[in-house]
Amino acid sequence: MSNVIEGAVKALNEKLSGESFDGTAKFVIEDEGSVLIDSDGATASDADADCTLTASQETFEEMLAGDLDPTAAFMTGKLKVDGDMGTAMKLGSVLS
Repeated sequence: MSNVIEGAVKALNEKLSGESFDGTAKFVIEDEGSVLIDSDGATASDADADCTLTASQETFEEMLAGDLDPTAAFMTGKLKVDGDMGTAMKLGSVLS
């Protein structure tokens, strides 16, 4: 597992601490790997999910830091979403 994915799992679990997330979502960080988010938190995995969000490492890190709104990233093409848009929106509100 890459250092980027390890860092993403840790950062996402910190963001999700105390929050409940109903559903499954997968972040695909281009050229690095995938992180699955479900009711148990974040883990390094490429399993199937209700929605898949794909972004560059830079875009992912900007969203986690709060420097880039996920909706703005999607609208400008920096974030691609496949699958259930409702799940993606729920994840965006949990991470904000």
